[in-house]
Formats: sequence, structure tokens, C-alpha cells
Amino acid sequence: AEKVLGYDLLSLCLEGPRDALDRTQHCQPAVFVASLAAVEKLNHLQPEVRGRVGRGGPGRDSGPGLGAAAPRACPAVAEAPLGSVSPQVVERCVAAAGYSVGEFAALVFAGALGFAEALYAVKVRAEAMQKASEAVPSGMLSVVGRREANYKFACLEARKHCESLGIENPVCTVSNYLFPDSRVIAGHLQALEFLQENARKYYFKRTKMLPVSGAFHTRLMEPAVEPLAEVLKSIEIQKPLLCVYSNVDGKKYMHSKHIQKLLVKQVVSPVLWEQTMHSVYERKQGTEFPYTYEVGPGNQLGAILKQCNLKAWKQYKHVDALEDEEAVDT
Repeated sequence: AEKVLGYDLLSLCLEGPRDALDRTQHCQPAVFVASLAAVEKLNHLQPEVRGRVGRGGPGRDSGPGLGAAAPRACPAVAEAPLGSVSPQVVERCVAAAGYSVGEFAALVFAGALGFAEALYAVKVRAEAMQKASEAVPSGMLSVVGRREANYKFACLEARKHCESLGIENPVCTVSNYLFPDSRVIAGHLQALEFLQENARKYYFKRTKMLPVSGAFHTRLMEPAVEPLAEVLKSIEIQKPLLCVYSNVDGKKYMHSKHIQKLLVKQVVSPVLWEQTMHSVYERKQGTEFPYTYEVGPGNQLGAILKQCNLKAWKQYKHVDALEDEEAVDT
């Protein structure tokens, strides 16, 4: 990783400083590498997981297996060598998914991307998104709403408020669909502040600003599109060895060109995580649910699954490369 990035990522993760690690240009590569390191850890600690899972697709074994991923960008269920995924390792997996930059980790796990090439693409993506974030004061607001909440209308009024302040072409839109009644809204800071101040009016139960540098997955990230598109053109992309689901439409990637197109589009498109979870766990009544492993920093997937899919949550485990080994069995 250090050769690709040009700095000591491990030292930054372990020793900080924290404010440097939190910067988009460092945070995205860190999450990507940490997620795949957790894959390697799971492979080492629980090699028998391979025997529990079934590769997805019509006519395939649909027994207990791989599941989905989590909001800090982790790929779903995993037990593959870091940066070197073979058909033998993933042949009995059901599916994989990754949240935002985590899609790159999921695609490495699935054999569609090489580790070094994917890390370089993540580096370019992160630096371009950092630069775009610095161009406009913007951010992301986590919202848990009541059933009456109308997110589209709230965003419309927030944009009108920005226009009244003299902001041209203001941005305020849902950028992440997490689970029922939970959204992330991104845009100009003035719009997000307006929504927080008027939370009761829009039936928002809870709002919280996220510790990110910009309005990711909105058109404010358009300056990052071309740099990522150019680097992906230079990378060899293979057809995934198992089902990998896209953030853009919640559906399976079909082929290499499809992957290239949607990875670029994802930068300026909302993350359809709730829809992705429905796609991953859709199965005939009576079919056993797969084991789901959230690999990497953070355990947000467990919280989301508990909210929207209790059956999947009961088969859920979290693996962090830096946690004690016993944590895998909890």
C-alpha cells in the first residue's frame, strides 16, 4: 500500500494524527485497505467459513453464505487473501457489496480488480473528492425521520432557503438510503443547517452532521468524475467471480464495462443501500439465510440489518483487522 500511496498508511492508521486520517484523501484508502485486511483475518481465523457459503445465482447452492456490507465502506462476507482472490476461495460465496468506496474492496474480493490497481483508483478518487469538497462549503446530515417525513420536500425548501441567501444552484438532496426512515442528506452547509433548525417541521426525529469533508454522492462531486473515469480506463477489469451489487441501482454488476461505468456514476449518485440489501437477501420463503460478515472498521451493517432484516441480522458477524481474535466469534 505504501508504494502505491506514497506514504505510510499503517503508521497513519495506528499513530495518527486523527485529523489527517479523517481527511477524505487518507480515509478512503485506509478503509479500503482495512476492509481487505479484515478479509484476510477472517480467512485465517475461520477457514471453515468457506464450507458454509454458496455462490449466488440461479441454480446455485443457496445455503448459508455471504451477505452484504456496511456504511464505512466494507465489502460483505469475506475470506480471500489480500489482493489475490482465486476462484477456489470465492466459489461458494453468495454475494458481496460495499458501501461507497467499499465497492472497490468488494470488487477486489470478487476478483474483478487487482489490489494495487484498485488502491490506485481509490487514491485518485479520494484526492479528487477532497479537492471537490474544498471548493464548496458542504457536508452530509444523517436523518432519522418519522413516517410522515417527506425528504424530497424538505430538501426543496432547503434549496429555496439557500437561494434566498444568494447561493446559486444550491445542492440539497438525499445521498444515502440506509434503511426505512433513515437517510443521509448532502449539500451546501447552509441547507443542512436549515434542515437541522427546522427538523420538527419536517418530521425529523434525529439529525446529526457526519464527520466528512463534503457532499459526497451529489453533483458537487462532479469535478471528481473525470479523474476517476480516466484511471479506470487504464485498469483491467474482469467479470466478478461472484455476485457484486452496485450502489447506483442495487443490482448485480454484469460485466467489466458495466463496472467501469457505474463506479464513476456512483461518485455523483445516491447510494441505494436499502435497495441493495433487499436485492442481496431476496430469496424464496423457507430458504435459509446466509451468514453475513461485515469486514473492516465500524459495525454499522449490524445496526442496519437489525432495523430492516432481523433474519439476516441473526446470522451477522463483524470482523475488524485490529480487534482481538475473540471478536470474530461474538
